[in-house]
Amino acid sequence: MIRFALALLLLAIPAAAHATDAGWALLRDGGHVVLLRHAMVTGTTDPANFDIDSCATQVNLSARGKQQASKIGALFAARAAPIERVLSSRYCRCLDTARIAFEAEPELFAPLDLLKGDETQKVAQIAAIMKEIRGYSGSDNLVMVTHLEDIVALTGVSPREGEAVVVEPQGDGLRVLGRVTF
Repeated sequence: MIRFALALLLLAIPAAAHATDAGWALLRDGGHVVLLRHAMVTGTTDPANFDIDSCATQVNLSARGKQQASKIGALFAARAAPIERVLSSRYCRCLDTARIAFEAEPELFAPLDLLKGDETQKVAQIAAIMKEIRGYSGSDNLVMVTHLEDIVALTGVSPREGEAVVVEPQGDGLRVLGRVTF
């Protein structure tokens, strides 16, 4: 049984590397939308006293997450993946990921915040994100730094912390073109 599990793991590693290479090829070409999950954090849920305007009341990037965000930016630069705009959730972990990775102040985009519990608000958030994605026509890449729940709702993909999902509009939803892990 252990050999079988090890064999499965070894088969998955080249597939992940291939997915990352394909993702980088897309990003080098530019003109794509990237849904980037924030880098690694210190906890799992925001505390009860959560305040969107106070980082002290939120789950924040861990030391490892800050290193990961720095690596994200370094790899975007090294791989010559051009960035036109960076939009971010208003949560500190997303803002910090964007600031560290891309060494610039991201544009705040509230629809990228954690999805609301109310179904009507959730639908409105997704619609606002989709409108932004559909309206993008730049020659460089648009990076949208957000949360796991948002990316899952938009794509059905469950990215790791700091993982990028390259998407394009397709019908009423999004098509995943590639993924990049950091």
